[in-house]
Amino acid sequence: MKGSPFVIVYTTGVSEIMQRKALWITQTAVLLALLIAVQAVTAGLGNTLITGSLVNLILIVAVTTGGLASGITIAVLSPIFAFIFGIGSAFPQIVFCIAIGNAVLVAIWHLVAGVTKKQTIINFLVAAVVGAVAKFGVLYLSIVQFVVPILLKMPAPKAAMVSGAFSFPQLITALVGGGLAILIVPILSKALNHQRVG
Repeated sequence: MKGSPFVIVYTTGVSEIMQRKALWITQTAVLLALLIAVQAVTAGLGNTLITGSLVNLILIVAVTTGGLASGITIAVLSPIFAFIFGIGSAFPQIVFCIAIGNAVLVAIWHLVAGVTKKQTIINFLVAAVVGAVAKFGVLYLSIVQFVVPILLKMPAPKAAMVSGAFSFPQLITALVGGGLAILIVPILSKALNHQRVG
């Protein structure tokens, strides 16, 4: 059996699976580290448009080149790490909502223009618009309408500031991130030779 075709095929299959898993882990880790670094570097600028747009871009790149598991992993872990490192929201309740909003954005991109879908300009445009509106809706309803006034019971001035950050700016940054992804993802997909690792 040692030199049989069955053993050769089996070991080759296992080797390919291990290579794909290693590639997935590496790609996910690199993108997660990049996202955290982007947040850390741009946080000092005080410009949520830049930070939010780049964060959304990286989330979309993750799911459209690495698959749903990669996208969801980064979507959920990035706000948690940002909280731990002190470069994100200081409230765990808001961190949870951000993770859900990120996951919704990633899931929609996966369904419309993920690595297992036909990545056309139309699909990208649909994913960009629907994903942005969905993420904005989740953040607005959960944070602005529920967490800030009911769970945290913030005083009016602070509530207005936090609510403002999680209202329409989130729609804009998600749309900008999607627009950048339309330009960048096809190039990355070609460079990665359309390797499906998720």
